[in-house]
Formats: sequence, structure tokens, C-alpha cells
Amino acid sequence: MSTHATAAGPAVSMPRDRVVAAAWAELGPGVAALSNASGRPLARTVKLILDPLVLRPAQNPHLGGGRIEQADIAELRQRILDAAADLTATADWFAALKRARRAARITGGNPQDLYFQRCFELARTHGAPGADAGQVALEVVQEIRDATGDMTVAQLRRHMTDQADALTALLAAAWREVPSPEPGAPAPVEGFLDSCGEGDADGDAFDQLLEAAAGTRASAGLAVRGAARDHGLTDLPLPEPPRLGDNASKNRLPKPFDRSVFERLFAAFTSSFHRESMDSVPGLVRAEIARSALPWQLGEERSRLTVLLGREASGGLTGGPQPTAAHRRLGSRWEREAYVRRVLRLPGAASGVPEDLRSDVVTVRQAYLRRLWVRVHGRELRGERLEPHEVWDLLDGVLRSVIMDHRQRLKQSLTRETAGAA
Repeated sequence: MSTHATAAGPAVSMPRDRVVAAAWAELGPGVAALSNASGRPLARTVKLILDPLVLRPAQNPHLGGGRIEQADIAELRQRILDAAADLTATADWFAALKRARRAARITGGNPQDLYFQRCFELARTHGAPGADAGQVALEVVQEIRDATGDMTVAQLRRHMTDQADALTALLAAAWREVPSPEPGAPAPVEGFLDSCGEGDADGDAFDQLLEAAAGTRASAGLAVRGAARDHGLTDLPLPEPPRLGDNASKNRLPKPFDRSVFERLFAAFTSSFHRESMDSVPGLVRAEIARSALPWQLGEERSRLTVLLGREASGGLTGGPQPTAAHRRLGSRWEREAYVRRVLRLPGAASGVPEDLRSDVVTVRQAYLRRLWVRVHGRELRGERLEPHEVWDLLDGVLRSVIMDHRQRLKQSLTRETAGAA
């Protein structure tokens, strides 16, 4: 729905994210640590800081809907501007906590999840970081580390072990009733991909794809032998029910559909769960068992649609057409990498790129879809609702993650070669 004036009269509302983004832009570079590459507030900034601590939609429901009425736009904007000093100090404290985290060699957990709200608290109580900021930051990150982490994994393992018989029966029942989505004509995703790639996601197009269950219907093809393997989601010809499992290693996780129930939850527990998530361990396990038998092994249509959008947008990475702005932007980012150009233009070892990495460049779409699945699965576990305007940042962020992994592997290979030649 357009927000511009029409013959029927002026617009009466605007998308909330657009109002928030406009107000956020007025805060300037001081909040860069809380912003994405486009200068908008990060999704976690909205979820963990703006909504609960600044806008408070629970107390101000008129500021919490998907669209903001014209009469309320000024109030929303003013609430963000009134918090400018606190938000700028929050960004500065976040930088201080990240430095302290590195100094303390803390690697577990997502810093935004762990520190954003504490940084806002520090901003309110201490103002901008002062001379003692380093010591304060170190004490905070150590306190948070001591209050989170392995305890959640221990509780997860204990629950999986103590309830093994009941959970095994639940898993068998879920897979006896695996839904079989009806395949249909390919969903018309080009319109949305074009709009999100241009930075102005078409919410109406996204909603239409949701209503048509486009993501669920697209999963029908995974029932074909070898299809899920071709997507990079399993090493098996056809997906099989997961094991319950009771151990995992973040460095040796199988492909998504091959992970045990424990492994699927383990990664999220060790990266972003807080102490308050402990009480929900039994519910999370039951939900994961049910999720494993659903289309794309995801529980929400938004997640399935996002995987479909990523699958289509990543088609141009391997030489396919690039009909939308999303295709072209992903393709441009990929083709800017020197190692990618060498692999695609020079045969075999002549590229100077290690063999295993050459293979991954040629099959990049599989790595892309694996990481995308992991991201949307993690959002489901955290209860993060994906909005249309967040889709591009997610699609682009997944590719950046793949590229960063490739760069690191290339660097390690060159280091080994240099050491061997010395």
C-alpha cells in the first residue's frame, strides 16, 4: 500500500520501520555500532533496545503496529530523538564491551544478544564511557559470561537423556505424519526480490507469498531423491528422521538435515540463549522434534519463504540468470572476490586456489543455503519474527559470511604453504 497522497486524499499511515529508520538517521554517526550497513537500526537494536526501552509499545500500542498513523509519527520520532544521548552512549559502551570481551578471550555468545540491553543500562547509569570504562566493561562481560553458557547445554543434555524414551516416541510419531506439500507452479518471487534488492522491500508482495504458502510448496521438490543433497542440506539421498543425540561440537556439525535434535539446539544454546531460556528447555526440544518433520524442517512459513527467496536469489552465483536487483547485488558481491574470479576463469590448479576451496566456489549455492537455513532456524528458536525489510540484510549477510569463511581458509592455506617453504 502506497504512503503517498492520492486522489482520495493524503496518506494516513506509514510503515513503522520506515518511520523508525528516518528518525534513526537523524541521530547521526554516533550510533553506527547499533546500525547496519544501510544506516538503519539493526534488527536486534529494535528488538532489544528501541522497542522495550525507548518506544515501549506494550505501554504505547499506537507505536507498535506494522504501520504508524499519521497523527502518531511525530511522537515516535520524538521518542527516538529524546533518547539520542542514551543511544549514542549505548553504542560507545557496546564498543567498550567488545574490546573487553576480546581482551578476556571470550568467544561464546552473540555480543549483541548478550550486551545490548546492558549497554543501555550503563548509558543510563554512567552516561558516556569515562576513564574507568575499561574496568567497568571487563567486569560486565565477565559477569555475563559467568551467568550464561554451558549451564544451558548441561540442562539440555540432561533433559535429552532423562526423557529419551518419551522423546524417541514423540520423534517417531512426528515422522509418521510428515506432511506432503502439494507442488505447484513456481512462485512469482521476482517482484519481491527486486524490491528488497533495491532497498525498499514490498511488504504486500511478501504477504502474498506468505498467503500462498510459497515456501511450503517449494519444499515439495525435496522429496525427489537427491534433491535435498543437491541443496547442500544433507549428505543422504533422502532426508531421514534425526537422532536425539546427546553431544555436539560447533566445529564439526553435520549438514542441517543430518543433525541430531541435540545438535540443532546446541548451536543456538551456545551462541545466543540467555539464562531466562532455561525453563523452556522441554518445550524447545518438543518443538524441535516437531519442526524436523515439517517442510524445509522449519516451523514457520516466513522461514520457509526466506529459504525459497535465498535459493532463487543465489541462482546467479553459479552462472544462472540475474533477473532481479537481489540477484544482481549478490552476484556483484561474489564476483568482486579475486579468488572467485580466478577459479571461474582459470582451470584447476592454475587458479592458485586450494582444491577444496575451488570446489566450494563452484558449489557456493550449497554453502549459501546451508548458512541461510541455520540463520532462519536460529531466528525461530529465538522467536525473532522476520519482517520484509529485514530480508535483504539476511540474504546479503549470509553471502558475506560464506565469503569471510572462504577468505579465512585461503589465508590459512597460504600461511601453511609459506611455513612449508621456509
